[in-house]
Amino acid sequence: MKSMTIYNTLKGRYETVDFGFTPENTTWFDDRETFEVYRIADVIGGLLIQETGYTYPVLIGGVSRADIGNDDHKALKLLHQ
Repeated sequence: MKSMTIYNTLKGRYETVDFGFTPENTTWFDDRETFEVYRIADVIGGLLIQETGYTYPVLIGGVSRADIGNDDHKALKLLHQ
């Protein structure tokens, strides 16, 4: 388990959560030459989206990796709605 600060859109605030990233709950996009999304994970009843760089991961409620087909472009679109 890793303790991390995320922005929870369901609560409209930053919070610290404990979460373990595994191949079963996470898709990484670090194998591409150019990428904007580092990883997406199913967590706490929503989708945790981590952009590359020094931003906090953002939790979008009511969505899963399966709902967006593990697509990094769809994740980015959700993040910027």
